[in-house]
Order: sequence, then C-alpha cells, then structure tokens
Amino acid sequence: MAIRRAQLLAVEEAAVRSWPALQRVSIDGWLWRCTSGGSVRANTVATLSFSGADVEAAIDEAERLYAAASAPSRFTISAVSSPSDLDQRLDARGYRHGDDHVTMIKSVPTHAEPTDAAALGAEPTPEWMAVYRSGLTEDRRGVAPRILAGLPRHRMYFACVREGHLASSGMSIADGKFASVQCMATVPGAQRQGAARAVLAAIEAWAASQGCTTLYLQTGVENTAAISLYEACGFELAGRYHTRVLMR
Repeated sequence: MAIRRAQLLAVEEAAVRSWPALQRVSIDGWLWRCTSGGSVRANTVATLSFSGADVEAAIDEAERLYAAASAPSRFTISAVSSPSDLDQRLDARGYRHGDDHVTMIKSVPTHAEPTDAAALGAEPTPEWMAVYRSGLTEDRRGVAPRILAGLPRHRMYFACVREGHLASSGMSIADGKFASVQCMATVPGAQRQGAARAVLAAIEAWAASQGCTTLYLQTGVENTAAISLYEACGFELAGRYHTRVLMR
C-alpha cells in the first residue's frame, strides 16, 4: 500500500498516544518513555518530532534519564523519525540495531461482518486479563495491568468466548479517524479456529460506530503467524520501524 508520509506520521503519533509509558519526559519534541518490562513502546524514545537545535545534546539527555532510571537507552526509529539522520547518529554512538517491527493499516469497513466476539466495556475483566497476559513474555506480564490502567479513556475491550471460556482477547482505542488493534491474544487450545478473526471483526464494527476510518496495528516482524492473519483480514504494510539500543 502506498502511504503518504503525513499519513504514516499521523498513524505513528496515534500509536504513541495509545500506549502511554508510566514515565514520560519531553526532550525537544521527542518523547522519552520508561516503564520497565519488555514493552518497546513504553521503554523507548519516540522520535516523531524534533524541535531542538542540538541533536547530540538531546541524545545525551535521553541517556542521562535512562541511566537515572537504571534502564538501557533505547530509541524507536521509523521512516518518519526526526531528524532524518537520527539512525545514523545513533549508530555512530554505539547503538545497535534492535528489533524490527511493522505498522499495518486497513480502511474501516462500512458494513460489519457477523462475529461471535463481543465488546466487554472500557475496563478489562479478570478473564480477559488472564488471556492477554498469557500471550506476553514474562518481563511484560507484571507491568501490563499498570499500563492498561493509564490508557486513553476512549477505549474498548473485546473477547471471543467459545464453549463457555474466553478464547481470544483484543482492545481498541479510538483517536480521531484512527482506531488501534491492540492486546490480541488467543489461548493455545483455540488457535487457528477463527477466534482472533472474530475479535478483529468486532473491533472493526466498533471503530465504524466511533466514526473512525482507519484501523492500524503494530507487531514484530518475527510474529509471522499474526502478520499472516492480519494480511488475510485486509491489513497492508504501511511502514517499518526498529529500535536502537545503546551498547555499553
């Protein structure tokens, strides 16, 4: 899918807002984020806008803040990062190329597909939380409830129930014309049985009801099963991003 820079920037900005870190500091337009755990978005510097005059000084400040938090210094780099040579600057400073991710988008359908998934409300149930956390790495499980508690208010949790048990989870945040697809997880015994597709269909219907026109999601490139599912459901590649991690 051909996507204009301005549209990709708008999607990436919505993604930053949709997953706020527990600690946030503005550095000349960048957003320093720190939470602990393994969440990329909650533990890297978002670099979508830079208004300062000294890039190296801004990097120094980010490193100082991470050192004070006893956390590694990490940046997220995409095609819309600012300044445009930030990736090269970080490489020269000893930052290694970290995990690669994709941003995918889809136009919100005007007609909702039938689904056996349902919206649960603006707060997760214990059953939803158990399914979502089951799909996380160990270093993300502990902090996940705290991140969810700080999400933007215009949100909805979704679940697909099969045979009396919650089989798949999802969540969406409506932000202007954009709606996210987040927190997708399916219990092992229900995988490849359409539960995740049902949750996606429920998210699409809710997004349409909120007046959103574009769905977006982000995932790691190694998550090939999820990417295949999203492609089958009509999502297309909009952009790529990766982390830069300081090696000391």
